[in-house]
Amino acid sequence: MALAAASRDEICGLLLGRDDAIEAILPTANVAPDPARHFELDPAALIAAYRAARKGGPAVIGHYHSHPSGVAAPSETDRACAAPDGSLWLIIGGREATLWRAGPGVAVNVNFTKTSLDGR
Repeated sequence: MALAAASRDEICGLLLGRDDAIEAILPTANVAPDPARHFELDPAALIAAYRAARKGGPAVIGHYHSHPSGVAAPSETDRACAAPDGSLWLIIGGREATLWRAGPGVAVNVNFTKTSLDGR
């Protein structure tokens, strides 16, 4: 959260682990054209993480990003860009971090469900 608080841009990175257990985070560069308003994970870091997972490393189970002037909830842009693949989204806003799961939506492409890793 300190990295997010120190940046005017959205920070982002990968959540690595197994069976929905986050074992590590991997910060990546935000390569979005307007990083103050959007995030885009560095494709090279994403590819490297998937390669490492194929070699026995932790799986990519989601990602994190911040909302520098917002709340720790999915934005309309997040909803529009997300895939309903069950991945975890950790969103940091202000002094709060909230974990979400991207799943299939009814009226929209994706529905985010607030979640925790301990089943609550």
